[in-house]
Amino acid sequence: MKLGELLVRKKLISQEQLNQALELQASMHCQLGELLVDRSLISAEHLTRALQEQYWRNNGFWVIG
Repeated sequence: MKLGELLVRKKLISQEQLNQALELQASMHCQLGELLVDRSLISAEHLTRALQEQYWRNNGFWVIG
């Protein structure tokens, strides 16, 4: 699962905010999470948790019980 998709799913950002950030990311050549934190759209803690969840999901360890 892509980071942006995960953040929208968790309602930390809107789809519109994600789309705007992706447009900026293309021109700024930086990582999405870094851009979102720099623009104060998410906190560093939210980014860390989302990246951890992304890692676990992508490696088949994410289980919702």
